Amino acid sequence: MKSHYSSKGKAFPLQIVLVVPFLIQIFAAVSLVGYLSFKNGQRAVNHLAEQLIDRTSEVVDEHLKSHLSIPQTLNQINADAIHRGILDIRDRKTLGKYFWDQIRLYDLTYIGMGLTTGEGLGAARYDGKTITIDDWTAKPPNNTYTYATDNQGNRTQVNARWDWENSKESWYTQPIAAGKPIWAKIYTANFPTGPYIAASASRPIYDSQNRLLGMIATDIHLLKLSDFLRSLDVSKSGQVFLLERDGTLVASSGTEKPFTLVNQKVQRLRAINSPNPMIQNIARHLQTFNGFKSITKDTDFQLEVQGKRHFVDVAPWRDKFGLDWLVVVSVPENAFMAQINANTQTTIALCFGALVIASMMGVFTSHWIVRPILRLSWASEAMASGNLDQTVETSNIQELNILSNSFNYMARQLHESFTALEKNKEELEDRVEERTIELKNALRELQRTQSQVIQSEKMSSLGQLVAGVAHEINNPVNFIHGNLIHVQEYTQDLLALVQLYQQYDSNPASEIQIAIEDMDLEFLQSDLPKMLSSMKVGTERIRQIVLSLRNFSRTDEAEFKRVDIHEGIDSTLMILQHRLKAKPEQPEIEVIKDYGNVPLIECYAGQLNQVFMNILVNAIDALEESNVKRTYQEIEDNPSQIRIRTSVVNLTWVEVAIADNGVGISKEFQQRIFDPFFTTKPIGKGTGMGMSISYQIITEKHGGKLECFSNPGEGTEFIIQVPLQLKVHGVV
Repeated sequence: MKSHYSSKGKAFPLQIVLVVPFLIQIFAAVSLVGYLSFKNGQRAVNHLAEQLIDRTSEVVDEHLKSHLSIPQTLNQINADAIHRGILDIRDRKTLGKYFWDQIRLYDLTYIGMGLTTGEGLGAARYDGKTITIDDWTAKPPNNTYTYATDNQGNRTQVNARWDWENSKESWYTQPIAAGKPIWAKIYTANFPTGPYIAASASRPIYDSQNRLLGMIATDIHLLKLSDFLRSLDVSKSGQVFLLERDGTLVASSGTEKPFTLVNQKVQRLRAINSPNPMIQNIARHLQTFNGFKSITKDTDFQLEVQGKRHFVDVAPWRDKFGLDWLVVVSVPENAFMAQINANTQTTIALCFGALVIASMMGVFTSHWIVRPILRLSWASEAMASGNLDQTVETSNIQELNILSNSFNYMARQLHESFTALEKNKEELEDRVEERTIELKNALRELQRTQSQVIQSEKMSSLGQLVAGVAHEINNPVNFIHGNLIHVQEYTQDLLALVQLYQQYDSNPASEIQIAIEDMDLEFLQSDLPKMLSSMKVGTERIRQIVLSLRNFSRTDEAEFKRVDIHEGIDSTLMILQHRLKAKPEQPEIEVIKDYGNVPLIECYAGQLNQVFMNILVNAIDALEESNVKRTYQEIEDNPSQIRIRTSVVNLTWVEVAIADNGVGISKEFQQRIFDPFFTTKPIGKGTGMGMSISYQIITEKHGGKLECFSNPGEGTEFIIQVPLQLKVHGVV
């Protein structure tokens, strides 16, 4: 430490720090008048710039509100007229004149509609002057006709034909998907009349029964917004431009276009790629605000571009139909700051003279204060590096002496605190380890307790899922099945019509003959009816499967109800049909039903179906395990069988017996068959909860009996007995 005290060179940076306050005081006193004058002038400039920017922003805002409200208003009027039946979308010529009149009255680029049938109609002013009418059919190619019109809106001649498909154009798909009035994505195209870049106000249209007919849209060419911005008197080098939230240019007051042509296709420019350096630099600066989307309120800042400072104002502009733009106004500072900059040089000269005098005084007054403070600095660095055992010598200066004593006291306290903290840390680690062991034991116990509940909830959720899937499949399948009859009739009529054409026109045109040979008409006439018959058989099969799924889940009925128990068994067998049918490695598992005359019983149908499912799955697993040890011929000679028998016992009980001729269960395992987590299946094929839950459903929920009888090698039989009338409250 003493070597540090004798080093005068290392005290110099601290002297500089002590000198700075004197320099600041002198500098501030000398330059106060000039500084205040400069700031007042600058404040006046800022105020004037803010007024100019605010006035420009208000003009732009009012123009956007008035100009962009017209398309949505026209769409509302036209959609209401179609909804009330005033406008008939089938009368294409009248509707075309109607749109022609609206284009003529308003400064718009396009008014049109697209129908769900694929057709559409519109009136356009693509070149900004001449009004044309577009009329298109459902399918391309060349399905769109552009007509020239006279001064009454009548179609005179076809100017062009081109391709258009509603379902592939965002102009059509976005308002249909939104289901409400919106501004669609800005549409770009390169027409023969020139580049076309427009904002499209659109909305869906409905008939008087609120059935969707299509959509209607009104376009505004964005170059007209640029023309308006250029008409504003901001300043000689001021800029006004509009941005989308992704940073793409909408319009600007500059002479540069907000787009470029790449391979004769219109490609919109992002602001950061604009050839205008002012727009480019403002856009890059806005990206530092975490992107354009983060700007939610009016934001002002100053930006230096090409050595010149500019005042910039960025304001969000939104409407209720989804437009979300940014209005950016930039004004150069040099338009206001010329006189203020001229006075700055005098202020700088005065400050420099005061700085020299203050420096000389500061060096002498700070020298004798430096050394005690350096001693404190070195001790602090040592403590920061981990050496807490530090003591600082006292000073002859009263204030620094108090500081040294306080530092020494703090060092002792800190050393003691760290020692106590290390001790507490060791005790806390021991307590955490003990608590962790306790929590692990409690978690294992909780997992064992919850397993049975989770299994039951999983089966309940599966029933809900099966019912939901069956319900969702049922309607479309019934629709397809019902309409296949009409499709078959229409197909027969069409094929008969083709045969009549062939009968009365034995020498068709060469193009027709080539088409007949390409499509193999003779094969089509013979194969199409067969295909429709196959589809009908398939849909009937799906309907049967759906019915079985619904019967199995029973979610469309009350939880407790009188049901036919045979329906539940048959539905379960239908769901398991994929495991019962023949496979390459084994024949079909035979199911022998011996149903008695059993009346409807009161039960929890879904839960009872779960019991049937668990027992039948176990029976199939046992048969498959038995078949692994036998050849295909041995299985055919002694086929795998499942016998299901139902009967009424003592007029009050229903008995269901399910037996298989599989491998059977040993006496030892029969005693544990209904225990939770007990299973004889390999790891991964069973949880051991199925029979436990089944036993709980029969005995506790239904007040019945579930018994297992088996001999190893001969098969297993489960006998279920439930009362015909269940007293719910008594059982619960």
